[in-house]
Amino acid sequence: MEAYSYLLDILKYTIAGLGVVWIAFYLLKPYLDRNENLQLIELKKTISAQTLPLKLQAYERVVLFIERMNPTNLLVRLTNPDYSAAELYMLVVAELRNEYQHNVTQQIYVSAGTWAIVKRLKDETLAVINSVVKILPENATGLELSKAVLTHISQIENNPYDAGLALIRKELEELF
Repeated sequence: MEAYSYLLDILKYTIAGLGVVWIAFYLLKPYLDRNENLQLIELKKTISAQTLPLKLQAYERVVLFIERMNPTNLLVRLTNPDYSAAELYMLVVAELRNEYQHNVTQQIYVSAGTWAIVKRLKDETLAVINSVVKILPENATGLELSKAVLTHISQIENNPYDAGLALIRKELEELF
């Protein structure tokens, strides 16, 4: 009987101890949760402070890329009176692809929408240049290609490059 009484006392103290531990945990849990949330917020703030300059730099590079692929700027930069249309075409296509490859990592820091604008503008630029070069005679000069591309771009009602830049500016304003 004495062993039975001893086991009963151990059981009572164990249950009482577990009850105290449970009550202590129940009382401390909100404090622990709040502390964890504060640490998480602080971590996010630190990460944001570190990535914000990278994001801004990426948006700057994307804007520069759009400006550089705009046929108005691209053709002025690359046109040489000695080039044939085929030579200028190959140079323009290579320049667009190189610029794109140089800036492809910026998609990590910009939104999916911004990167979609960049890809669409690159593809549209290549499509315009491809369509214009197909209608020119084989012996056309680079200047004729430039004039034809610029004429085609000027006939577009809403300049896609300006519209793309406006969307990116709007997105940057929302960032702040």
